[in-house]
Amino acid sequence: MELRVLAQPEALVTVRTVAGDLAARAEFPLDAVDDLRLAVDEACTCLAGLARPGTKLTVTFTVDDDRITVTASVSTTGPTGLPTTTFAWRVLTVLADDVRVLSEAPTAPGEAHRLALRMTLVRPALGASLGAFGACDADAAAPRDAAVSFMPERPGSPGP
Repeated sequence: MELRVLAQPEALVTVRTVAGDLAARAEFPLDAVDDLRLAVDEACTCLAGLARPGTKLTVTFTVDDDRITVTASVSTTGPTGLPTTTFAWRVLTVLADDVRVLSEAPTAPGEAHRLALRMTLVRPALGASLGAFGACDADAAAPRDAAVSFMPERPGSPGP
C-alpha cells in the first residue's frame, strides 16, 4: 500500500493511523502495533523536517506474514543525510528490527535529491521471554540492525 501526504507535522497523524491499522489487521501483538506507530511517527517527523517546501511524503507499507516493512521518502533541497547519533535515530533502532537510510542523487539537472528511511518490524515469536512490564528481555530479543546506504530505486518502483 502507498500513501502520500504533505510533508508537514499535522499530516503525519494519517500515516501513524494507517501504520497501526495495518499492523492490527495483520494480528501483530498490541505492543508491536504501538512500536510500529511510534517508529513511523519518528521516521516521518525526521523526514518532514528535511523535505523541500510543498513536497509530499511518500510512505509504502508491505505486510507479510511475519513482518511489516515501511519505506518513507521525501524530496530534499540538497544532498542530505540523516544523523545517526541523535535521540530520534536511537528511538528508531530500538523500535524497529531493521532501519536503513536510503538516498538518491538527482539523475538530471534541477531534479531533487531523494531521502528515505526503510524500517522493518518482525512479528515477535510466540512464547518470547517477557520481563517486567511485558517487554522482551534484552537477551531474548533478536539483534537490531541499522545501516546507511544508497537508494537503488525510487520508492514505489519494483526492486528488492
